[in-house]
Amino acid sequence: MSAKTILITGASGGIGAALARCHARAGVTLLLWGRDEERLNQTATQCRALGADCIPCLFDIRDLDDMVARLSAQDDRTPIDLAIFNAGLGGSVSKDVIAETPQRSRATAEVNFVSPVMGANLMAGAMARRGHGQIVLVGSIAESYPLPMAPTYAATKAGLAMFAEALGIRMAKHKVRVTLVSPGFVDTAMSRGVPEAKPFLMTADAAAAIITRRIARGDRRIVVPWQFAVIRAATGLLPRALVRWVLGRA
Repeated sequence: MSAKTILITGASGGIGAALARCHARAGVTLLLWGRDEERLNQTATQCRALGADCIPCLFDIRDLDDMVARLSAQDDRTPIDLAIFNAGLGGSVSKDVIAETPQRSRATAEVNFVSPVMGANLMAGAMARRGHGQIVLVGSIAESYPLPMAPTYAATKAGLAMFAEALGIRMAKHKVRVTLVSPGFVDTAMSRGVPEAKPFLMTADAAAAIITRRIARGDRRIVVPWQFAVIRAATGLLPRALVRWVLGRA
């Protein structure tokens, strides 16, 4: 069954906005969540031009109680068929800083891990009661590497990957699919803030087109661009000590 009501968090720009445009068509209602009012309304306008009904919602998902209340109320009004938890916060730390601040660590953890986990668990219960639905969690290829330049970011994405796998196993008997998306370097505002090299960089629209096709196919794991799936498999064969040494010198 094709999704009729789709939630996308982090829809103000980047991959979230591109995913919204890819899913926009007649007969679809897009629930677009974001923090930047101007860009969120721009995404909604673009999606309406493609035939979709759009309901933009402006708020900060770090307000966890508010996020849960809004999500529950929205699903009660219009049951969500596809929930894409895409909102993310970058976490690269410059070399002249010894460690991340507790405040930045908390913000990264809340946006990248706590909020999507809470939202996905809420949706999993609601979808299971209906006997169908799909949850998509947008992580990062960073989930596979102990990045010294972004320790909290890498940890949140690793945790999200484990959660997605575990939730997928738990929800299979309820006919609720769980998909983990692990992007490499995509040309977004977040990646532009990363000073390191960005191999295989692709546009948000190109990445979203691939992700959308594979979500519809029901894939459990999606890596874009595909080269990072090969790199991850190759580095998985290396001794962990060697991986740590290389990353430590990067």
